[in-house]
Amino acid sequence: MLRNLLALRQVTQRTITTASRRQFENKVPEKQKLFQEDNGIPGHLKGGAADALLYRAPMILTDGGTAFAIYQLAMASLPKKQN
Repeated sequence: MLRNLLALRQVTQRTITTASRRQFENKVPEKQKLFQEDNGIPGHLKGGAADALLYRAPMILTDGGTAFAIYQLAMASLPKKQN
């Protein structure tokens, strides 16, 4: 029993480490050049199509939700017709 616990302890210590198994290329200097160049594009859109999508989707959802809320408030404030 004790041997099983010690083995489990070794397995958990080996798998949980802070060292990276794969080495990744440092892309920070490339991103710094991209975001610091003066090309007339706002900073939140310089990342390309993904940034544009991440910017526009919440804007569309917010505008649609605001319009729907105003519509619901208008419908709730008007009296219903009696037949």
